[in-house]
Amino acid sequence: MVRPTSDVEYEQMLLSRHGLVHHRNVRREGGLERSAYILLSRIRVQGPMSIGELSTAFGLDASTLNRQTGAAMRSGLVDRIPDPDGGMARKFRITDKGASLLDEERERTVDILDLVMADWSDEDIAGFAACLKRFNTDIERLAGRPWPRP
Repeated sequence: MVRPTSDVEYEQMLLSRHGLVHHRNVRREGGLERSAYILLSRIRVQGPMSIGELSTAFGLDASTLNRQTGAAMRSGLVDRIPDPDGGMARKFRITDKGASLLDEERERTVDILDLVMADWSDEDIAGFAACLKRFNTDIERLAGRPWPRP
């Protein structure tokens, strides 16, 4: 017997290929790369973070995070500051430019979702959002890496 999770797997695979705003046919000039979008989103919600904290949060090695934060710094999206709590490690914080571009990218994403879901009722959209949140929080729980939500 085929389990319903087989349908979830297939639809999740299809969803991951779309990428919405990050798709080359939809992404506008000046938009954020996917990794920068996720990095800035995490720092915005959690506040300044060190490479070690980012590595733990994303489950990625420090060299990967060094490349991502380096690119974000060169683009003026984040800057490095002394640890506000007095620790030794310097932390990355989102800049005004990074915050502005993140807001613009989120607005573009919501606009695209509005187009995709134009025929959905507000109830259907809210129900879908609740299921996605549950799905994500269960993955985060199993991975031991919860994502803070605003």
